[in-house]
Amino acid sequence: MKLYHHPLSGHSHRAHLFLSLLGVPYDLVEVDLAAGAHKAPEFLKLNPFGQVPVLDDDGTVIADSSAILVYLARKYGRTNWLPEEALAAARIQKWLSVAAGEIAYGPCAARLVTVFGADFRTDEVIARAHRILTLIEAELSGRNFLLGDRPVIADIALYSYIANAPEGNVDISAYPGVRAWLARIEALPGFVGFRKTKIGLAA
Repeated sequence: MKLYHHPLSGHSHRAHLFLSLLGVPYDLVEVDLAAGAHKAPEFLKLNPFGQVPVLDDDGTVIADSSAILVYLARKYGRTNWLPEEALAAARIQKWLSVAAGEIAYGPCAARLVTVFGADFRTDEVIARAHRILTLIEAELSGRNFLLGDRPVIADIALYSYIANAPEGNVDISAYPGVRAWLARIEALPGFVGFRKTKIGLAA
């Protein structure tokens, strides 16, 4: 099993983190985004969208970080991470959508400005980041993780860009529930961190 990734990509980190938490064997293949390796014909055969991460499971290719989380949980029968019960599955899907929406256009976008020089309006993306962090803070009230006392793939999907949000000038100090949740994920056996960049509030 190979994971094509970039160490500064939060989307890649989600997949890397979950593979490590599952304790399954895998190889990391770094894709040189700066050199345009993600747009090379060989890589586009794996993912025509030209994005990381991509999981190659002995010829079964899965692109998109959320899809990889779902695939791995189902492949290894890890119903603790992705329950089969309808309501729990629906709640997880909601948070996967948040990861692709509010997280992507909030803390992720704010970090893209500082780390990669992306052309977003800084005040807008930081404001979006605080809106979703406020909602997550409320969701975590009285809970260790998003759905209760145990982590699910939704927690993994949200972790990376929230953990490194200060790199995008998003201050998370006002969210004690979120910070405690980050610490709980970081204490899980098999945890691997998301590479830090000394920029923004993290400088």
